[in-house]
Amino acid sequence: MLLIWGEKMKISELKDSMNNVDVSAEIVEMPEPRTVLTKFGNNRVCSAKIKDDSGTATLSLWGKQIDLFAVGDTVEITNGYTKSFRDEIQINVGKTGSIRKL
Repeated sequence: MLLIWGEKMKISELKDSMNNVDVSAEIVEMPEPRTVLTKFGNNRVCSAKIKDDSGTATLSLWGKQIDLFAVGDTVEITNGYTKSFRDEIQINVGKTGSIRKL
């Protein structure tokens, strides 16, 4: 499949270890954040579930990002990346990506 730069992907098209991921989806679940120890110290993380018309995935929200979004929000992730964790695709914003509420 050939994607044009800047074109939104569907969740069903996501695979492990993808970069430059652009996705729009609705947050359908946000469990209580948990505190994890990273190499930078303690930080909060929330494994939110997002969906579009093709499927669902996990969106990792870190620190202050958690307080910006709620169930029912539609978000746009730009220049994110994916990884597989426990046989499930996770979308991450990272340092070079961005996320915003639509």
